[in-house]
Amino acid sequence: MAKGNILIADDDAAIRTVLNQALARAGYTPRATGNAATLWRWVSQGEGDLVITDVIMPDENAFDLIPRMKKVRPELPIIVMSAQNTLMTAIAAAECGAYEYLPKPFDLNELVSVVGRALSEPQKLARPQTPSEAEGLPLIGRSPAMQDIYRALARLMQTDLTVMITGESGTGKELVARALHDYGKRRNGPFVAINMAAIPRELIESELFGHEKGAFTGAQTRSAGRFEQADGGTLFLDEIGDMPMEAQTRLLRVLQEGEYTTVGGRTAIKTDVRIIAATNRDLQQQINQGFFREDLFYRLNVVPLRLPPLRERLEDIPDLVRHFLNEATKEGLPAKRLESAAVDQLKRYHWPGNIRELENLVRRLAALYSQDTITIDLIEQEFSANNPASFEDPQAQTADLSEAVERYLAEYFASFGDDLPPAGVHSRILKKVEHPLITAALAATRGNQIRAAELLGLNRNTLRKKIRELNIQVIRAPS
Repeated sequence: MAKGNILIADDDAAIRTVLNQALARAGYTPRATGNAATLWRWVSQGEGDLVITDVIMPDENAFDLIPRMKKVRPELPIIVMSAQNTLMTAIAAAECGAYEYLPKPFDLNELVSVVGRALSEPQKLARPQTPSEAEGLPLIGRSPAMQDIYRALARLMQTDLTVMITGESGTGKELVARALHDYGKRRNGPFVAINMAAIPRELIESELFGHEKGAFTGAQTRSAGRFEQADGGTLFLDEIGDMPMEAQTRLLRVLQEGEYTTVGGRTAIKTDVRIIAATNRDLQQQINQGFFREDLFYRLNVVPLRLPPLRERLEDIPDLVRHFLNEATKEGLPAKRLESAAVDQLKRYHWPGNIRELENLVRRLAALYSQDTITIDLIEQEFSANNPASFEDPQAQTADLSEAVERYLAEYFASFGDDLPPAGVHSRILKKVEHPLITAALAATRGNQIRAAELLGLNRNTLRKKIRELNIQVIRAPS
């Protein structure tokens, strides 16, 4: 017995064939067309239990068609496919009522799985909205890692859920926070950012909550804090791991009670803000060391969002370079292009400074060199003076890592001389080595234990056992 009737719309005959075969094998009854008009006729006549549609079709854009389909069939689940794999595509799909957005090329098993979930879950009635048009996209990249981010953001736009963004410096954490605000339901309210690492510790409470006149020496007038400034909008708490413990306690109360008092004030003030926090620190380690409140962590970590470093999304470098060159041209710098060999060389670099480092390099190349085309020789010239070891062979990197660990442990044991510590201490040393190794592997695979086990050369059950023994927290990427 067939599981359901699936309507497919895509102007690519090869994709229609592949989807027909995959869905038929999975027990569904597919029906395919190459245009929007036929799809609309089928849907308006009551056919189909689910729709899979491309965005760009010869006669109509799916984002114009979907609201009409939703109007006549509100509970019909619609899956959107697109080769235009940008944040705006994901947002548009979510806001017009699509159940899911899948970037092309997609994984057939994933698509079949999404179809199964869509048919088994009750459909929520979406409120169609038109996303704000922006002069440029807030986030750039078409890599699988960025597609995960886009889909997570699209789901979070119309919520007030607290989001914790983690990632190395230069990965674009504030850009993500701004995108959540600018394309979310609080877009008409203020976006207020505060960097905990940039404010003296003794002033953080006053900056966050404001102060009354005379509250401390130098407080000659009342001053509004960031919570008051962000009322009705979004408050972005950057580098939350640098917040002092006293301020953490006050922030926790705000998150619990929805109100705060100014420094020196006595009257509770109600607050209406969405909190987005960000850090490049390991907050779990901060908690273990007593530098961060565990209860505050769980209040902030409602939706964890990990931004991948640039070395995990090297395929995005061409798009990023084009974007930064265009931005440089808008600022009055001469138009440039990078030859393909130069782009390939950029992909071999480790990018410790992530996107910020790439942007600085591109601006420097645009400003300092007269050639219209940036060659591989110029790229190598730029890097050779500052970071000659940047383009290393991956096997050499692994060897260097092994040597570094061996060197560190040799020095550690040598520090005891002939009086080595008891066996129990050595056991704890092994755990200290295993904990960061497994944690790093899980972070690199975004919480996928199967891939992490393969990366470490371990049996999956062995990895799970060690995760339990070492009390390692596994944070998976949003689905």
